[in-house]
Amino acid sequence: MLDLTGFEWTRKPAAWDIKGKELLVTTAPHTDLWQRTYYHFRNDSAPVFQVETDERYFSFVVRTSFEQSHHRFDQCGVVMYLDSENWIKGSVEYENEEFQHLGSVVTNHGYSDWATTEIPARTRKMWYRLSRREDDYRIECSEDGSRWCQMRVCHLIEGGGIVRVGIYACSPEDSSFTAKFTDMVLGPCAWEAHVGQAPDEDVAQA
Repeated sequence: MLDLTGFEWTRKPAAWDIKGKELLVTTAPHTDLWQRTYYHFRNDSAPVFQVETDERYFSFVVRTSFEQSHHRFDQCGVVMYLDSENWIKGSVEYENEEFQHLGSVVTNHGYSDWATTEIPARTRKMWYRLSRREDDYRIECSEDGSRWCQMRVCHLIEGGGIVRVGIYACSPEDSSFTAKFTDMVLGPCAWEAHVGQAPDEDVAQA
């Protein structure tokens, strides 16, 4: 069984269940996370399942499986949701039968940005690792859980205190699918401290 001690829903999905080591989440249509930028709308309806932590250095790992995603923007992945205007997410978003978007969104003070790259539509599983070093964060992805590729390094303005981290799934348009989540682990930080150029204040004091 998955150890989900301490996990809570910010919003519940259309349905969810635990089968052995799998957390199954079924999305409802017209659920999403986005704030203002470009589209101007504010969507804050995606189900989010998270655990709270005050650890200032950690990595959260999860494996996602999304064989059923089939409609534009169907998505599932890793999230650190503080409130409607401050959060980070990483996911694969279905686009069409040829490609989908592997990407991440960082939302600070009510404005979202979206960084993506196209991957083949045949990809149906993805690992994510979200790491924290104080109020800076890194999202990585992996197709096998061993070789990790950096997706983004970012700063979360309100992310310096107690945070919540976990998973989400949603279907922004008229769609629904069931996502599977396994291998969820909150553990020591796998993001090593930077070795190289010193911060400006240290240089000035030298």
